[in-house]
Amino acid sequence: MTQAFAARFSFALLVPITFLTVSLTAMAARAQSPLYSPLAIPPSNEVTDTLTDKDIPTGQGGFARDYALTLNAKDQVAIDLSSESFDTIVTLMAADGSTVGENDDGPDGTTNSLLFTRITDAGRYIIRVRAFGETSGGAFKLKVTRLRPVN
Repeated sequence: MTQAFAARFSFALLVPITFLTVSLTAMAARAQSPLYSPLAIPPSNEVTDTLTDKDIPTGQGGFARDYALTLNAKDQVAIDLSSESFDTIVTLMAADGSTVGENDDGPDGTTNSLLFTRITDAGRYIIRVRAFGETSGGAFKLKVTRLRPVN
């Protein structure tokens, strides 16, 4: 009789403890905010923003800010990044994190960046804005232009 009582008592304790553990885990999961959430490119396809030391650390002494946009297969885009505060680098990344294209200095001889690329796969892409070297950043302008495909 003692073993039967102990078995029922253990089971009676197991159910509430399991329920409490699952409830606390679910509440903690809901309380967490996403660690990585790129900003959306607005419908105007232009952004005026500021790169700061509160953005994503690059591991090279600088910081980066990410913007998300959806592109279609065969889209041709020009991504123009300019700043009077820092030497810009613009990177276009696919959803899997691979680099589609990158530009440090544009063709005009300045430290602004201009990237031209053709998209092969439709999907969500990330535009990463960062400063060259250990510069913390400053004000910048980002413009995405979809170019007309050549027939």
